[in-house]
Amino acid sequence: MATLIRSKLSNKLSNAATTVSNKSQAKVSGMFARMGFQAATDEEALGFAACDDLDYDHRQGMQMDILAADDKAAAEGGGGEGGDAGLDGDSHYQRDGTGPSRSSSKDGGSNNELSEDKPKITAWEAGWNVTNAIQGMFVLGLPYAILHGGYLGLFLIIFAAVVCCYTGKILIACLYEEDEDGRVVRVRDSYVDIANACGAPRFPSLGGHVVNVAQIIELVMTCILYVVVSGNLMYNSFPNMPISQKSWAIIATAALLPCAFLKNLKAVSKFSLLCTLAHFVINVLVIAYCLSRARVWAWDKVKFYIDVKKFPISIGIIVFSYTSQIFLPSLEGNMQKPSEFHCMMNWTHIAACILKGLFALVAYLTWADATKEVITDNLPPGIRAVVNIFLVAKALLSYPLPFFAAVEVLEKSFFQEGGRAFFPDCYGGDGRLKSWGLSLRCGLVVFTLLMAIYVPHFALLMGLTGSLTGAGLCFLLPSLFHLKLLWRKLQWHQVFFDVAIFVIGGICSISGFIHSMEGLVEAFKYNIEE
Repeated sequence: MATLIRSKLSNKLSNAATTVSNKSQAKVSGMFARMGFQAATDEEALGFAACDDLDYDHRQGMQMDILAADDKAAAEGGGGEGGDAGLDGDSHYQRDGTGPSRSSSKDGGSNNELSEDKPKITAWEAGWNVTNAIQGMFVLGLPYAILHGGYLGLFLIIFAAVVCCYTGKILIACLYEEDEDGRVVRVRDSYVDIANACGAPRFPSLGGHVVNVAQIIELVMTCILYVVVSGNLMYNSFPNMPISQKSWAIIATAALLPCAFLKNLKAVSKFSLLCTLAHFVINVLVIAYCLSRARVWAWDKVKFYIDVKKFPISIGIIVFSYTSQIFLPSLEGNMQKPSEFHCMMNWTHIAACILKGLFALVAYLTWADATKEVITDNLPPGIRAVVNIFLVAKALLSYPLPFFAAVEVLEKSFFQEGGRAFFPDCYGGDGRLKSWGLSLRCGLVVFTLLMAIYVPHFALLMGLTGSLTGAGLCFLLPSLFHLKLLWRKLQWHQVFFDVAIFVIGGICSISGFIHSMEGLVEAFKYNIEE
């Protein structure tokens, strides 16, 4: 009997894995994140971690449903073996995880046989993911922030690192509460869970909707930035060719259109580590060139003067380069020793602060007032073409990651919420993508192209994203949630820090958003007239 049970369990788990593989379209595998193959930018890391949890939940629910369905069929087909069928699976399991826990079987099996244990990562691997998140290719815009901020811009690079490190820690603190015995236990799993807890009981899902909207905006804006930077880099690499920046953006989008048809990211994710290493080499080349020009550095150009009109945009650029809070709950939950999370956050943000500050200062000293939005455009023509081609390749290979994360959130919110869904499921019974699901993906790619064509300004888009969603997810919401959930346990200096961060973040966000929108509206009008 035990042999028969083991055989049936093995067959059903195999069938479950096969079905899940067919139905899990556009699921981002967390395996690469755990191995250190995390995407090279904050947006990519965000998409990996968010979809990792969605993928795990989806596969768990599908597995339980399939086993329950098979058990029901077995029970109907062989009434005399009803006891065995009941042992083979538990029909009480639902997709939302409710129902009694499964007891151990006669052969020593437990619910671990039916659940998919997620391997834990070390503090070093977690630090690698955070480092990739906040040391991505968008640091190429930091020298432009120094152009309009001077020494105050350098101070903001340090200040943003300190604040983002602190808000990352308090965000994780919101995941825990004390039980009846006074032990601190983890009661929440994600940023959305924290937001929903703050809105309960009157608005139990409002906070989650706000976070999801902010996440979608940031992911879509990231995709737009990849198209913009690709067109910008190619245009400046080959200025003598009769191809405009808009045309280069269209060519780049044509290369990205197959993203709408990909079933998974395995083929693309293989290049994540190579992209990271290539970007590291590019940063080293830029710094090496700048150091070779140390004799002509323009120290007198670095002042305490700020451009009142453009400096708020610089704030958004700096904040955007540090965004990682959205995936920190998932990362901390997958650590072998969550107690090492604070130490990991400290050294990753200290390292990021030093490297970003040095990169921005050295690059600005080299080109001073001639500093461009993307610093590689300042390199000599020969070096610039080689470096920019590598950057374009990296941008195109990185695009699918935030794209699929955005698609995942949209599909889950509007197509896959059971009776609460606004539209029918994007996938058929055979796991194939339906026409409206494909239209959604193609439409998203085309939308990023249109935005890149009509607002082809890297700094403005980056500043707008940082001011709107970056400041909200990194400054405003963590401090607000911390005050709301842990108000009675906070000391006075913690309350002061939270309130100060909320106020400063709100001012920076509003001012940066207003100035960025003014610039974007002007640019949009100019491109329409043209």
